[in-house]
Amino acid sequence: MRDAKRTIRERVLAARDALPPQQREAASAKIAERLIALPSFLAADTVFVTIPFRNEWDSRLLAQRALAMGKTLASPRVDLQTRMLSLHRICDLSIDLAPGYRDIPEPTMLCPPVAIGAIEWVLVPGVAFDINGRRLGYGGGYYDRLLPLLPRAAPRIAGAFEMQLVPQVPAAPHDLSMDFVVTEARVIECAPRAS
Repeated sequence: MRDAKRTIRERVLAARDALPPQQREAASAKIAERLIALPSFLAADTVFVTIPFRNEWDSRLLAQRALAMGKTLASPRVDLQTRMLSLHRICDLSIDLAPGYRDIPEPTMLCPPVAIGAIEWVLVPGVAFDINGRRLGYGGGYYDRLLPLLPRAAPRIAGAFEMQLVPQVPAAPHDLSMDFVVTEARVIECAPRAS
């Protein structure tokens, strides 16, 4: 399974990195529009959004809209000691973010913590997804450890470029599925989560 995941990861990352900037920008705007229109996003007061890294779709568009709507915006910071993600409040994307682990943008040390139990909506990053909601991450396991700790009622939503959809993501028992996968072309409602 490890080799299958590595093969998909390498192939999808290479294709994603090859997307022209204008195409990436236009697709990011459409993904953000679809996410913002989700009833679960509109109803949530506290949302968890990962800030984009490298050539991921630009989730800052969603984060900015959440702030404009008066929502509490939480984002993760890597804790290398515990190998966990800690959640922190972002009030201004221009001053509350700094390069962190592997240069991934994350909340600065001045950003206050957000209780895990307060999260009502979760945007989950990933390299590849399938229509059943299975996710292939970057291989660090951070989200595999975080997601089970979040409130069960908080929907897990993946935003991705359409080209990040694959026929099937190899899944292990600990791999958690998404409730929705949202691309620039569609919103995919996945099978209900078992856990």
